[in-house]
Amino acid sequence: MRIAHFSDLHYGAATLEEADRCFGAAVDRAIVEQVEAAILSGDATDHGLDLHEPATLKLLAQVRRLADHCPVLMLQGTFSHEPPGTLSVFRLLGVRHPVHVADRIEQVALTREGLWQASSNWRFEDVPADARLLVSCVPTINKAVVAATVGAVDAPQAVGEHLALLLAGFAPNNRRARALGIPTVAVSHGTVFGSLSEHGVPMAGFDHEFSTGVLFSAETQAVMLGHIHRHQSWMQDGRAGRQCIAYAGSIGRFHFGEEGEKGFLLWEVGADAAACELVPTPARRTIDIVFEGRPDLEALREAIDSHGLKGAHVRVRWTVADEDRHAVDRAAIIRLLAGAAQTKLEGRIVPVVRARAPGISQLGSLDGKVRRWAELTGVEPACVLTCLDALSEAGPTTIAERLLRSASTSDVVRAPTPMIECAEELG
Repeated sequence: MRIAHFSDLHYGAATLEEADRCFGAAVDRAIVEQVEAAILSGDATDHGLDLHEPATLKLLAQVRRLADHCPVLMLQGTFSHEPPGTLSVFRLLGVRHPVHVADRIEQVALTREGLWQASSNWRFEDVPADARLLVSCVPTINKAVVAATVGAVDAPQAVGEHLALLLAGFAPNNRRARALGIPTVAVSHGTVFGSLSEHGVPMAGFDHEFSTGVLFSAETQAVMLGHIHRHQSWMQDGRAGRQCIAYAGSIGRFHFGEEGEKGFLLWEVGADAAACELVPTPARRTIDIVFEGRPDLEALREAIDSHGLKGAHVRVRWTVADEDRHAVDRAAIIRLLAGAAQTKLEGRIVPVVRARAPGISQLGSLDGKVRRWAELTGVEPACVLTCLDALSEAGPTTIAERLLRSASTSDVVRAPTPMIECAEELG
């Protein structure tokens, strides 16, 4: 069976242009490829949406267009992106083919009549007689519920253990389906230990839901995942045939610095083997230009010439000391990037850090405190002590008069006062 796998559409107010352009192109391609089913593996929305919002209407229109071509299954994604109940409205779409919303742990069969049949419990007692495709659905797990049951400390381990038991529990039905020549799929939304984020960071930690071994234990030919925005896959040949786990990645490029192509997956799933291919979408092009110090305008011109600005979204980043923050010519940078579709300037200011003098408060005399401070800061103490003596002998008015008299008699060679001598030495 040929299946289109979309994920992480992130329709929202700020992402609408990118999301709709890319998903619209993906739906066009899926129809041309004559896919027989479509699966959306979570995070169709970027946040909770009202029904009257343009993002809601655009997403509904695209899903309707897809469901006019083939049956569609939508999985519940991250609760912060898709608050519970967000996807319920898609069940009401009156289209040529049904839209099934998987917001609980269940198995779903696509029948030969093109209808979705869901299990009444977490799995079927047996494979439905008229099944053409068997899908095991594991939507986002509410870790807060698990934490409330077993405690926050034990929650990550408990989630992993229960998911391992759950996926292994799907295996008997998937073996029966394989014997009957029925393709099998698992679809979920979460993090695989050791996967790479869209910024190239390995996902290593104790709170990730899956390992590849746990996912393969469901004995489905295909495992279609959402949540990580970077396409990646794992293959295994074993007693369950050729199995493939894959993230489709996000449909578009929603952040600066994201690596890799964006698109959707075109799957060929059989009873004993599965394979997928990434089909790129017209995601926006982003360019990151980073300076360790003040932005070099000449280097910026060279980067612009090498990358080109037409249609690009450009981010310029720099790091400067606090005293140089006003030396950055933001207006000049914006003028150079005038041809870009979007320009984002990010300056990091390194604050001046002043060293404290440990133990200085325990010294009894001002003289001792000055010597301690001079020792830690690398200043010659004699000069500072001379200034201190001058301040103790005369008031501010007398010192100022001496300085003014010295400045007005510049043609006369005079011996510098201790205060003038100290000021000159300190610069």
